[in-house]
Amino acid sequence: MKTSKKTQEIYEGIYVREHLQPFALAKISIALALKEGFCSKENTDDDSNGLDLNRQTITSENDALFKALIELNEQRHIYEEEYFPNVVKQYIDYGAVLLEQEYRYGHDFYAHLVSLEEGI
Repeated sequence: MKTSKKTQEIYEGIYVREHLQPFALAKISIALALKEGFCSKENTDDDSNGLDLNRQTITSENDALFKALIELNEQRHIYEEEYFPNVVKQYIDYGAVLLEQEYRYGHDFYAHLVSLEEGI
């Protein structure tokens, strides 16, 4: 799966300052998109010029959990062909923008992420 160019830029910027790897940032991005109530049906972004991430790296042994959470959020069944890479990419790209906002406006990024986790 290829992220958008914007997601790549966001992840690279956070990596330089915080040394968080893209696979960790992708998981946080998905969580933020879920928290925000993002709906993939409303998103039409088709930019795939960013980072190349694979399913095993992003969701690993928690793949079924990620899919179930996304299906609950979307309030619909999502077929495998649609789930990865399409829906997961949309959640990552949308969540990356939210992550960038949290990074810019939070004073202590790690403490801020922990406090966000309480609401996720």
